[in-house]
Amino acid sequence: MKESVIVIALLSMLLIMSAAENTKKPDTWEPFRFFVGKWEGEGEGRPGISKGKQEFQFVLNEKYLKVTNKSIFEPQEKNPKGEIHEDFGFFSFDTIRKKFVFRQFHGEGFVNQYVLDGISDDKKTLTFVSEQIENAPPGLKAKLIYTVLNDNEFQLSFELAFPGQEFACYSTGKLKRKM
Repeated sequence: MKESVIVIALLSMLLIMSAAENTKKPDTWEPFRFFVGKWEGEGEGRPGISKGKQEFQFVLNEKYLKVTNKSIFEPQEKNPKGEIHEDFGFFSFDTIRKKFVFRQFHGEGFVNQYVLDGISDDKKTLTFVSEQIENAPPGLKAKLIYTVLNDNEFQLSFELAFPGQEFACYSTGKLKRKM
């Protein structure tokens, strides 16, 4: 009788442990996993026509998603020498606010801190709006919109809003997966 009780208790514990293992925690990073990899593409906007590269990779035990960007703008009438723009940033999940935050560091000296403003119902569009921008005119706001186009392409839109004005497109880019 004593052995039966012990066997039943052990089996119950194994069932409980097995059920706990099969209960998966939600993947915090699920909306971002698509972007992991290397990308190349073209863009256009106020600075002109560009070719660019981006790379997304998880770092520090998947606590952060790092992105690096380099865009080379062709010479144009307003900018006869052309332009090279570089930035890098880190996406993180703020467990206190329960929000994704993106901190972006630009070669020109700007530091943008965005918060995820929304994800579309189809999970293909992520919209980030700036909370603060260092080294920019007071009241300037920025918006980044990532839109998944298909399994191997996405579009990135960068918009700016000066005080008292609505957001207006500054530049867009379309990138294709390379790896």
